[in-house]
Amino acid sequence: MKLGIVGLPNVGKSTLFNSITKAGAECANYPFCTIEPNIGMVSVPDERLEKLASMYNPQKVTPAVIEFVDIAGLVKGASQGEGLGNKFLSHIREVDAICEVVRCFEDANVVHVDGSVNPVRDIETINLELIFADIETVNKRLEKAKKNLKADKKFQEEIDVLEKVKENLESGISIRSVDFKEEEKMLIKDMFLLTSKPILYIANVDENDLENPDNNIFVKQVKEYANNEHSEVIPLCIKIEEELSGLEKEDKKEMLEALGIEESGLDKVIKKSYDLLGLMSFLTAGEPEVRAWTIKKGTKAPEAAGKIHSDIQRGFIRAEVVSYDDLIREGSMLSAKEKGLVRSEGKEYIMQDGDIVLFKFNV
Repeated sequence: MKLGIVGLPNVGKSTLFNSITKAGAECANYPFCTIEPNIGMVSVPDERLEKLASMYNPQKVTPAVIEFVDIAGLVKGASQGEGLGNKFLSHIREVDAICEVVRCFEDANVVHVDGSVNPVRDIETINLELIFADIETVNKRLEKAKKNLKADKKFQEEIDVLEKVKENLESGISIRSVDFKEEEKMLIKDMFLLTSKPILYIANVDENDLENPDNNIFVKQVKEYANNEHSEVIPLCIKIEEELSGLEKEDKKEMLEALGIEESGLDKVIKKSYDLLGLMSFLTAGEPEVRAWTIKKGTKAPEAAGKIHSDIQRGFIRAEVVSYDDLIREGSMLSAKEKGLVRSEGKEYIMQDGDIVLFKFNV
C-alpha cells in the first residue's frame, strides 16, 4: 500500500519525506527539485511490540511497514501539462491515499510559488487540478456508456452515477466529500478517480506554533476546509521533525519533553496514514520473533494467515486468539489461557487490531 506525499513546491514535502524515511531525498529551496518520485518503506510506530519484546525476549522484532512516495510539486495548469503536471498526475494515480503538505507559516527566506502564504488557496490549487483530471476521466467513461446504452439498457444506471459524479466535480467538489450509495461506490471505485482517494492534510507550522497550533489562523483555515470533506489535519513543524528524526531514542525523548509534546508529529503522521489506508496489525509473539503483520480492516482469519505463508491459509484449521490488552494484563499466555481469555476462532472470524494469534493448520 502506497501513500503519496504531495503539495505545492517548497512547502516541506521532501523534508517531511526525508524525516519519515531517513532516505536522503534531495531537498532544495526551488520549485521542481523533486522530479522522479522518491520511495521509502517506513516502520509503523507500535508500542505494543516493545512490551511484547520485554515479555518474550525474542531474537528479532519486526514492525509493520507502509510505503511513502515523495511526488513532484504541483502548480496551476498541471492537468494541461504545466510544470511537471503529467508526471504528477501519473504518479498520484499509483498511490492508495494522499498526504498533502500545506504551508502554514510566514518566512521571507522561503519562496512561495504563488508569492504569499494562503493554505486554503494552495489546497484548492491542487484539488482543482485533480478535479480537472477526473472530469476528463468521467467524460470518457460517460461517452463509452452512452454508446453501449444503445445495445444494452443496463448502462443507464452507470450513466446516472457518472452524471452525478460529473455534476459534483464541475461544482468544484472532490468525490471523497460526497455521500454515495453502496452500489454507486462500487462503480466509482472502479474508475480510480484522483479526488476519491482518502487524504490527510499536514499543516506545516513554525516552531513557535508547535505547542498550540490551533492558535495559528492558517491551521484553523485548513481544519475548517478538511472538516467539510470529512478529512483530518495534523499540525507539525517539519523543520523540528527533521531534527528529531536524527536523534537517538533518549535524546529524542528529551527534546520532545523540552518542546512540551508527548509524541513526535511524524509518529502521528505514520500512524494516521496507516489508518487512512484502511490497515491494521495483528501480532505474533514468541522467542524467535515478535512481529506485526499488516492486513486490511475486515480481513478474515484464513486470509490473515496467508500473510504469514500461503500454506497456512491453504491448510487453515483454526486460530488461537488473545487480545493484546488481555495478554498484557495477565502477564503471560499461560495465565491468559487459565482465565479463558485465549479463544479458538474459525474461518469466519474477522481479525481485530492487536489480536495476538497462533494459527493451527495442516497441509
